[in-house]
Amino acid sequence: MVVTENPGKPDARLPLPQGPAGAPVSRETGGAQYQELKFTIHRKLLDRVNLEAVSAMPGDRVRQEMRPSIARLIAEERTPLSQTEKDRLTDEVLDEVFGLGPLEPLLRDKTVSDILVTTPRLIYVERKGKLERTTVEFRDDAHLMRIIERVVSRVGRRIDESSPMVDARLPDGSRVNAVIPPLAVDGPLLSIRRFGGAPLQPADLLRNLSLNEGMLELLKAAVKARLNIIISGGTGAGKTTFLNMLSGFIPANERIVTIEDAAELQLRQTHVARLETRPANIEGKGAIAQRHLLINSLRMRPDRIVVGEVRGEEALDMLQAMNTGHDGSLTTIHANSPRDAISRLEVMIGMASSNLATRSIRQQVSSAVDLFVQNSRMSDGTRKVTYITECLGMEGELVTTQDLFIFERTGMSADGRVLGRFKPTGVRPKFSERLKAHGIELSPHIFQNVTEVR
Repeated sequence: MVVTENPGKPDARLPLPQGPAGAPVSRETGGAQYQELKFTIHRKLLDRVNLEAVSAMPGDRVRQEMRPSIARLIAEERTPLSQTEKDRLTDEVLDEVFGLGPLEPLLRDKTVSDILVTTPRLIYVERKGKLERTTVEFRDDAHLMRIIERVVSRVGRRIDESSPMVDARLPDGSRVNAVIPPLAVDGPLLSIRRFGGAPLQPADLLRNLSLNEGMLELLKAAVKARLNIIISGGTGAGKTTFLNMLSGFIPANERIVTIEDAAELQLRQTHVARLETRPANIEGKGAIAQRHLLINSLRMRPDRIVVGEVRGEEALDMLQAMNTGHDGSLTTIHANSPRDAISRLEVMIGMASSNLATRSIRQQVSSAVDLFVQNSRMSDGTRKVTYITECLGMEGELVTTQDLFIFERTGMSADGRVLGRFKPTGVRPKFSERLKAHGIELSPHIFQNVTEVR
């Protein structure tokens, strides 16, 4: 298939970039002139090429078909460029037409876990838990806004003044959050949480010292024995990554239903039914919340229910499902500790039903949840499991818990790394008999071995 060009007059909407005294207008030396040249080529390409004719073609083939057209447009500008600069300019124009513009190189970088656009000219990325500023820039607010609209339109969502905030996802599973004026004071804001790579395996977490072998053995047994587990932690603590890893221990012959705001879980099992919420339409109607999906999932004959994150009224339905035969469920919650996770659950259940007494709410929590796993991001950017805590039940008016494993921080190394130890508390879990009923016998050594993090 050949790309067809639409003949037309030269595009005069942008001034022709001029380098100083015949000097090449490169990305490094030309600055704004290079950006002007790129947008001149971009606009002329949109005018001359029949994009509808290539829209159905595979991405790699489209780019190859478009390269000769872009090369001719660059030649027409008569701007001094080396062949390397021409190739780079061609790639950037293709990114503008078919990708996310300046963000494409960052999306291709496997070491980047977060992309944070604060202003068109202020873009940060996270690598290995640390933020660093990049040299990547958008031309202006309108350029950034065009990229945001491209992202949300691909997943059937919208962003405008009446709906200035949106959650969406990229084809590779990365999560996107965008906020535009009037909510964003200084211009559009864009945040991309990367989920494009293969999910981390248990061996990866052991190698990264996120937990030790004893902790992993306990959690693997808990999933197989169908304990209800809540993973708690702050933003960027690795909750979803850890949920992905734990879900890998679910037997392949069980039916799993996942419920998420923006689908990002990457389960390896075959029998997985994935559900995703839907925002309201332009008339403010048609919204489908997590609570509705959770109620509906009970009619889908699930063996396990995995909720990406509970953050509102759906907490009550989640706990009721755990209490009514759907054991072995997994979810995450924002909290600073297992005790805080219990308090947050109480608040969210109260949002769903203000008629429930505090004692009744706590009874719901204590009877539904078996295990809390606290994830934390350390000051050196590493993520660690800092608590594995068993929920024992009620004692008087309080929900009682006991820590099975903790991460005990001991200091900092000379190069800024966090030092500490993964330490069992020596307490045998109350659910040990339940593990035995499923044919799982844990070695007593896992509750004795201390692992140093140096």
